[in-house]
Amino acid sequence: MSQWFYAEGNRERRGPLPAANIAELFRSGRIAADTLVWREGATDWRPLRDFAAELGLDMPAGAPPSAPPLPLPPAVQHVHVVAPAPPPRPGLSGCAIVGIIAAVAGIALVAVVGILAGIAVPAYNSYLLRSKVAIAWGQLQPLTHEVARFATANGHCPVNGDDGFDSPGSYAAGDVAEVRIGRFDNGHCGLEARFRAPGQRALDGKHLWLDYDMQTATWTCSSDVADKQHLPASCRG
Repeated sequence: MSQWFYAEGNRERRGPLPAANIAELFRSGRIAADTLVWREGATDWRPLRDFAAELGLDMPAGAPPSAPPLPLPPAVQHVHVVAPAPPPRPGLSGCAIVGIIAAVAGIALVAVVGILAGIAVPAYNSYLLRSKVAIAWGQLQPLTHEVARFATANGHCPVNGDDGFDSPGSYAAGDVAEVRIGRFDNGHCGLEARFRAPGQRALDGKHLWLDYDMQTATWTCSSDVADKQHLPASCRG
């Protein structure tokens, strides 16, 4: 049976839980269709709606009301026949055997939970990093159009402070600390965005560069983020 994790508020991880508990959390309104979840065998954290069919959830219709409890069956008369107790046998009692089995099962469960957590935590952190870079990439797209338009009209690259372009710090938003506009050493125009992501050493202080070739009117992307899987596909070259 798969164990599930979910990110409460898409920030704090909770779990592991069985699938039935995840479904009940949705039906009770504790989690929503866009809550990030992960289970054993999944390659990445994904919104709960992606697992709706697997969990038997009807997302469009909302959470169904709880079913009323079933009535108790009528009482049945039982006749108990008391038989003489068999003589005691040497060895472990039934309670002792059950206790040993429970202890072994508990140790095995702790080991499984540890393994699942070891897989889920890195996958969740990788998802967060990719999301931060993707958001920053989206923030820069309108600015690339302005840079290309200025270069075409004036025959040279714009810089911060030119008409229509503000200071580097004015472009700070989300995990982007500043955006410098100017010309690279190769003569191309471009943008240099610096990340500000406290607690994320893989991203904090790193850069995303967008290079514009006026001759071919094309953009290329590069970055000093070490793990290229966190970058958009066009920035991994």
